[in-house]
Amino acid sequence: MDIDYRTNFGITTEQFISLLRDSRLAERRPVEDEACMEGMLSNSNLVVTAWHNDKLIGIARCLTDFHYACYLSDLAVAEEYQKAGVGKGLQSALKSRLGNKCKIILIAAPDADDYYGKIGYQRSPRCWVMQPA
Repeated sequence: MDIDYRTNFGITTEQFISLLRDSRLAERRPVEDEACMEGMLSNSNLVVTAWHNDKLIGIARCLTDFHYACYLSDLAVAEEYQKAGVGKGLQSALKSRLGNKCKIILIAAPDADDYYGKIGYQRSPRCWVMQPA
């Protein structure tokens, strides 16, 4: 399968929402709030996308300083393309844009917990979340 990885290639909010739905990540994202979704996408400073025949099939959406920390906020692959190496390809393309001392930080979806340990991530007990008031 020929996958094309693109960095900071413009995608629409509708494409983003559609991909999140196709990947099941929409269950944990405010996809019904289009303004929020648009803000999530437009304020990310590193976005790597995966394409198959002009179809958006994956995304790694990040906030980063490129040197010390990269927060991988969304890693989504359309369900029909999962387990085909697309997620690993997105992360590889992402790493190639970061400095060699930059760590990648993410919060795993419950059903993806096993995946990250297998590909080199280390679990950290030091994550805190403050919910909006």
